[in-house]
Amino acid sequence: MTTGSRLLGELIDALRCLPGVGAKSAQRMAFHLLEREREGGLRLASALESAMRDVGNCTRCRNFSETPVCSLCASPSRDKQVLCVVESASDLAAIEQATGFRGHYFVLLGRLSPLDGLGPDELGLPLLAERLGEGEIEEMIIATNPTVEGEATAHYVGQLARAAGIRATRLAHGVPLGGELEFVDRGTLAHAFGSRQSLS
Repeated sequence: MTTGSRLLGELIDALRCLPGVGAKSAQRMAFHLLEREREGGLRLASALESAMRDVGNCTRCRNFSETPVCSLCASPSRDKQVLCVVESASDLAAIEQATGFRGHYFVLLGRLSPLDGLGPDELGLPLLAERLGEGEIEEMIIATNPTVEGEATAHYVGQLARAAGIRATRLAHGVPLGGELEFVDRGTLAHAFGSRQSLS
């Protein structure tokens, strides 16, 4: 895209790495930052640089964290007997915002998809099996998305729970088949979370 400025062109190209941002949206964002939000743009650049450099994954749950153990895992007020398995950090955030869940999490950072090279090791399932073997967890809530890959992942994770003698439950009513937790409204997600049921 020709803008008359090499740096502006680079900014527009960089913004296009964001999901759902095409050429026009990236151009609109870049122009807005330069025309009206230079201070905000500098804050954004600083926050982006810090996050890209310092945010990693929690060694217990794999959620994003700038410390080895995230604040959710380190909190003494959370119930160590209940573990909720989610596909992504955005799913974790959706559950935290929509429900009163006070247990712990395990973030898969994906779902089983051999075609995409995502197997049990890439999803951290050996680490999950270790946690299940520690003896603290009594119930594991499987909150993967109701897609074909999400269901396959839920089945695999459910087998890990059964092998460890742990009750496995799955989100129930209200979540549409083929949907993504991140986009389900709060009321529907809260209802589905409250109506979870055992896997047979």
